[in-house]
Amino acid sequence: MGTWRLSRTYESESGTVRWDVLGPDGAEPVVLLHGTPFASYVWRNVAAALAATYRVYVWDMPGYGASAMAAGQDVSLGAQSRVFTELLEHWRLPAPAVVAHDFGGAVALRALLLHHARYRRLGLVDPVALAPWGSPFFRLVGANTEVFEQLPGHLHEALVRRYVASASAPGLPPPTLDALVRPWLGDTGQSAFYRQIAQADQSYTDEFRDLLGDIAIPTLICWGGDDEWIPLDRGRELAGLIGPAELTVVPGAGHLVQEDAPAQLTAALLPFLGA
Repeated sequence: MGTWRLSRTYESESGTVRWDVLGPDGAEPVVLLHGTPFASYVWRNVAAALAATYRVYVWDMPGYGASAMAAGQDVSLGAQSRVFTELLEHWRLPAPAVVAHDFGGAVALRALLLHHARYRRLGLVDPVALAPWGSPFFRLVGANTEVFEQLPGHLHEALVRRYVASASAPGLPPPTLDALVRPWLGDTGQSAFYRQIAQADQSYTDEFRDLLGDIAIPTLICWGGDDEWIPLDRGRELAGLIGPAELTVVPGAGHLVQEDAPAQLTAALLPFLGA
């Protein structure tokens, strides 16, 4: 994906995970989680800014970006939260700050509430956390994956391109859109795209909903004011369920706040992470 490269690997139960770390040795750790259908690439600008002060860990979930994609692969929320818990142990991070976007938000919440991972602070950016979740397109494909899997490659690419573009309110620059779409092209990428949607199941977030009130660590929820994928009202509801949560709205940003307003998102995260 352009100049974004993940140089390290971890062998997980769901295949090879590509990951990397930025920032000075010994600095406070911050772990960034991406959503779907994205990869760590969406964090590149925010990660670079945070790395001036923090030790920043980035990774592509199995089935996404540069990590392994394979037939029969378990890329469900259940698998991803187990892999993330293992990664924290592999990185020897007993209680890092965690910042998670979209589907990554559910991964981080499951690891915290169901797998007993420990965080110093938790930042959630337009997270998948409360039912019903997924855009109308996501739900349509989830109900008809066998049909969509048979699309010719050029029609699949056009569909993915339009879908990814809709995550931005002001619009994505063509090179950025190309980089976000590229992993999902070709036979392997196309299969992986529909695999991750087919395995999406609301029960994975239902399992922790009643535990959200137990979160006692400082929590910041950032939401794009113009998010068309998950409405802002869902963010307000989530903030009400997590006792210590603070809600920050980023005006003019869509679901991909990292792309639409990286400076504003970084400005919200820095005082929270350093408090």
